[in-house]
Amino acid sequence: MKFVIAPDKFKGSITSFEFCELAEMVLLEHFPKAAILKLPLADGGDGTIEIVKHYLGGERIIAQVSDPLFRPISASYIWSESIQTAYIEMAEASGHHLLSTEELNCMETTSLGTGELILDALERGATTIYLGIGGSATNDGGLGMAQALGYQFLDAQNKPINPIGKNLFQVSSIDTSKCNPLLKKCMFKVACDVDNPFYGPNGAAFVYGPQKGATPENVAFLDQGLQHFSNVLKQTFGTDVQKLPGAGAAGGIGGGAHIFLDATLVSGVNLLKEMAQFDEKITDADWIITGEGQLDAQTLSGKTINGVLASALKQNIPVAAFCGAVRLSKEQQQKLGLTYIKAILTEVVDLPTAMANGKENLQKALYNFCNVLKQYHSPG
Repeated sequence: MKFVIAPDKFKGSITSFEFCELAEMVLLEHFPKAAILKLPLADGGDGTIEIVKHYLGGERIIAQVSDPLFRPISASYIWSESIQTAYIEMAEASGHHLLSTEELNCMETTSLGTGELILDALERGATTIYLGIGGSATNDGGLGMAQALGYQFLDAQNKPINPIGKNLFQVSSIDTSKCNPLLKKCMFKVACDVDNPFYGPNGAAFVYGPQKGATPENVAFLDQGLQHFSNVLKQTFGTDVQKLPGAGAAGGIGGGAHIFLDATLVSGVNLLKEMAQFDEKITDADWIITGEGQLDAQTLSGKTINGVLASALKQNIPVAAFCGAVRLSKEQQQKLGLTYIKAILTEVVDLPTAMANGKENLQKALYNFCNVLKQYHSPG
């Protein structure tokens, strides 16, 4: 038999690599002659950088950049010299994990450090840059990122503005005369799995602002700023960023990257599958085993398990999913098309306990799956 193991992480509990090793061990105990192929995945959010490194075979580059509050920090990205390709995770320089709870305030934060990482990669000769935008602390529409790359944002008095969320409303014009020429030599792809617009009730500020320290008053102000900024972008570049699905991702970085980097927004899991040559490698598999921390309504639109299923169904390969929790109705489970679904929790416990026992619970769930499978397949 041929098994493909292709999970996402269980955040804070089990990494994709640990899932793969554990599943391989259990499978080989039950099917010692089985062919096992480990293809760890991610959806483009924070933590994707280690999966990318696994497939690109690149090195981790350390650069001195600005954190969300303009303080100097060391941040890293993956660089593959042989194919002149970089993978940059926004959270490395502009992530909310870099700030204390008291410091979280997306009125005051900037994506400048993300732009500085991009600049470092461009100066190394990057011709392709993949950008993961999960876990950001910002709502600046890409102001900071773009400023690091030579764009200048001016107020009504023609003075440069500080590239933070609350200053979006002050942008009166954009000077593109000093943009870094290396931008035109590079193709950008942004891993984006949401379709939030730039502004409005489902936009960057209203949906994600509260998670980044914004009060209700801040949210309304930031939303107005994004709407104003989108008008300036339209006047300057002729593009209505509000019409771009995903423009509101990461505090407007989705739209900002499209405008300032000429970036294409793509599904994070599809980006990882492309790097892993997933569709080619799963050919002739008898089962694909996948998993992630929670199977819920979000899984139906762009999460890792959905990406695995999209490939598996094309080749009629059954998929077994193991998750920390399953929060889908029977109808939603049927819609997904999974052959086997198992929540690995065996008793009602608090979240810290569940996370601490994640590996043990996963191992038990895998054993049960293999025991059922052996009833239909002779070992081999």
